[in-house]
Amino acid sequence: MKKFTTIALVTGATRGIGKAIAKALSATDTYIVGTATSEQGAEVISTYFDEDQINGEGRVFNAGSFENTKTLISEISDAFGYPSILINNAGITKDQLLLRMKEEDWDDVIDINLKSVYRLSRLCLKGMMKNRWGRIINIGSVVGSIGNAGQSNYSASKSAIEGFTRSLAREIGMRGITVNTVAPGFIETDMTLQLDEDVRAKMLEKIPLARLGQPKDVASVVKFLASSSGEYITGETIHVNGGLYMG
Repeated sequence: MKKFTTIALVTGATRGIGKAIAKALSATDTYIVGTATSEQGAEVISTYFDEDQINGEGRVFNAGSFENTKTLISEISDAFGYPSILINNAGITKDQLLLRMKEEDWDDVIDINLKSVYRLSRLCLKGMMKNRWGRIINIGSVVGSIGNAGQSNYSASKSAIEGFTRSLAREIGMRGITVNTVAPGFIETDMTLQLDEDVRAKMLEKIPLARLGQPKDVASVVKFLASSSGEYITGETIHVNGGLYMG
């Protein structure tokens, strides 16, 4: 099998932002593993990789399982080497007003959105520390900064990712490893396309650039941070939201 200089792991790469990131990171010397929650999703990733001539493959991954996380990293490292670029993009929502929110809805969102970032970062650090180079890029959200009614669990998970990013960046910066968060605002995805026109209009009223973002807007920032051009940026949260939030 061909040896690649860089191994990149992108979780939640079936569609939307994750798919755009996987495509943006593609290069002749990079092997990309994109993950999905099902065999069908993994096949979707492998298919568009083939169509776009991207070196890589789709794999099934349960972000809520520590055993599955260990297996994924072990299989990737055995076959190709440890990932030196980790994009923590996988996430879920289980929206509900707090008075009606079930404890399992809180736990599931925190486990998938936040604890998976801890698990994957910890397991990938072994190879990054040895090579004295690495990029960990966590996908946050504007609601981690501004909040949103009915999303206390999701907002808490995304806000915590920013704190995690800053702390880890301080721990491992001396090893040539950067850690950053990219926080998208309202992005044009399958979910936002299903919103009625009144809801979309109200969203647009809050955005100075007067348009929803595109997945590529987020992917281009991730690509920059993963490249040598972003090597002196760490511990930051970079907002990609058209001016919706100016922190």
